[in-house]
Amino acid sequence: MTRSLLFDPLLPWPVLWALAALVLVTVALAAWRGLPGWGLRALAALCVLAALTGPLAQNENRTPLNDIVLVAVDDTASQHLSDRQAQVAQARAVLEQQLEARPNTETRWLTLMDGTGDSGTALMEAISHALADEPQGRIAGIIALSDGQVHDAGHALTLPAPMHLLMTGRDTDWDRRLIVRNAPAFAIIGEPITLTLRIEDQGAAPGDQGSAPLEISVDGAAPQRYTLPLGVDFDLPLTLPHGGRNVIRFSTPQVAGELTDRNNAALVQINGVRDRLRVLLVSGEPHPGGRTWRNLLKSDSSVDLVHFTILRPPEKQDGVPVDELSLIAFPTRELFLEKIEDFDLIIFDRYKRRGILPAIYLDNVANYVEQGGAVLVAAGPDFASADSIYRSPLSRVLPAAPTARVLEQAYRPEITQLGDRHPVTADLEQEQGDGPAWGSWLRQIELDAPQGHVLMEGVNQRPLLVLDRVAAGRVALLGSDHAWLWSRGYQGGGPQLELLRRLAHWMMKEPELEEEMLWAEAAGQSLQIFRRRMSGDAGTLTVTAPDGSAAELTMQERAPGLWEATYIGAEPGLYRLQEGDLSAVVGLGPAAPREFQQTIATAQVLAPVLKPLRGGSLRITEGVPRLRDVKAGRPAAGRNWIGLTPRGAYETRSVSQTALLPAWLGLLLATGFILMGWLREGRR
Repeated sequence: MTRSLLFDPLLPWPVLWALAALVLVTVALAAWRGLPGWGLRALAALCVLAALTGPLAQNENRTPLNDIVLVAVDDTASQHLSDRQAQVAQARAVLEQQLEARPNTETRWLTLMDGTGDSGTALMEAISHALADEPQGRIAGIIALSDGQVHDAGHALTLPAPMHLLMTGRDTDWDRRLIVRNAPAFAIIGEPITLTLRIEDQGAAPGDQGSAPLEISVDGAAPQRYTLPLGVDFDLPLTLPHGGRNVIRFSTPQVAGELTDRNNAALVQINGVRDRLRVLLVSGEPHPGGRTWRNLLKSDSSVDLVHFTILRPPEKQDGVPVDELSLIAFPTRELFLEKIEDFDLIIFDRYKRRGILPAIYLDNVANYVEQGGAVLVAAGPDFASADSIYRSPLSRVLPAAPTARVLEQAYRPEITQLGDRHPVTADLEQEQGDGPAWGSWLRQIELDAPQGHVLMEGVNQRPLLVLDRVAAGRVALLGSDHAWLWSRGYQGGGPQLELLRRLAHWMMKEPELEEEMLWAEAAGQSLQIFRRRMSGDAGTLTVTAPDGSAAELTMQERAPGLWEATYIGAEPGLYRLQEGDLSAVVGLGPAAPREFQQTIATAQVLAPVLKPLRGGSLRITEGVPRLRDVKAGRPAAGRNWIGLTPRGAYETRSVSQTALLPAWLGLLLATGFILMGWLREGRR
């Protein structure tokens, strides 16, 4: 039972204070003048004022509430290094005994696990969520069992009681780590980029080591070994070997005595891209499809286009002198002999032999293809004529021969079964969405004896689009010059721009358009693995983990020619994939997770959190500290002790109030004192 004095005034307090001041002045004046009975009248006024304040005696039935101590146990990955788990177990056992022995105390144990992704140790977030579930007025203290490497210490958090850190780890701990800075996500093929590497020792490292070995492996190949000085930034020039994803692994061997080797390696995945794709477009004559090719190639900012249209062929005799023409002479020698190797793709659009390109130039184009170049022929009626470029040295690389027949009739291009598997035409029909079916083309050049892959067919299943590989190069033949009808929306149009874009990029050897391909996409700890092949079924997939263990998976066909499998990796690192004669590597997660970037126990990270309420940090190896009660605002930690602030919280069960001076009693007392004063004055 707790008693307290309250007031329930009948008039506002300013009015009561004004009346009190008036009474004080009046009584003082009466006393100064020596008037009889002034004291009794003062008592009467005091009774009236006291009655107006409404004094009450309040009785509360209170039940005391226990103090709450929040203990956060860090069980993240870095806490499993060395003997830190044993240190935590020892500290927890001693704390449990002390907290159980402390009267009126409840303990809330909070275990902090690894966060999602690579978020690290989110200790302050966990404490914030725990405090949200408890009354702030009952929190007597917060204790964290951790190595102090907290990754959200900068988050603003107002603590209701002192916080203390019982730190794991030892003074003799040391660790070596590898750091890779300024690693870009994309880089230009053939141009060097600079990565900054650093190998440094942390903690009580041996002082007799001034350098460390460094191994560099690209796409899982045999590593190259170098030696780097410790604690010094080293600029490493690097040139990507191929387009697409390049997986580069840097590592330094583990040294006896260091805490862990999890931060001795770093995975860098850089996508190799071409700086500028140089395309030579040669149009044999002006026609509507020429504008389509030009618009497609000019719309791609990564393409440098050189476009020549033959407006005035040699056989044209109109009597105009050559020196009066404003046309540009076709630089045949420069383009087809001197600088042909500078182009990534050459397109012949309705071109035929007119004496402009001698046979030696076309023979050089065929050599260019065999040495790794790419040629695309968009055939019109010229391809079926006697002046066809097929009847030149270029025929040895072209994938099909013309029969000299031009089919002038409407037909709808169809994708073949092989085309459903090929990345150039796979899912091409989905580009139309829910729109109408593809529109018709009105002309096709009949092709004979196609080689390579026939991806599209036209009139009566005749070959329409043929792709082939010739030695190290690639060649494509489109047996119609009416693809531009799709871009004009004829009969609903079609995916003409997407088809030509894929076709051009396949010829320029973009990795994502390879026919036979094995690749994977990482998301968290999961690998989504894909296998594309042009024939047959996918075989058994072998996944080799960073520790050398292998797992075999059966892939499921998701689409024609595309198989898929899912693999859950047990640990981050470099995974090797093997299916048939194809292999690939992929990095799963960071090679050095955030938990292992800094492994030496420290109190500096949490110092700004502990300082406001004067909490402390002590090493568990120096002994588990004793618990003391301290007042709020006083030092809450000392040598081998930490303080808890008693809160004295309670729960009110019932409340009763009794008037100490009812109005009738105040009036009766005031009347009595006034009457006594009046009698005293009368006798005098």
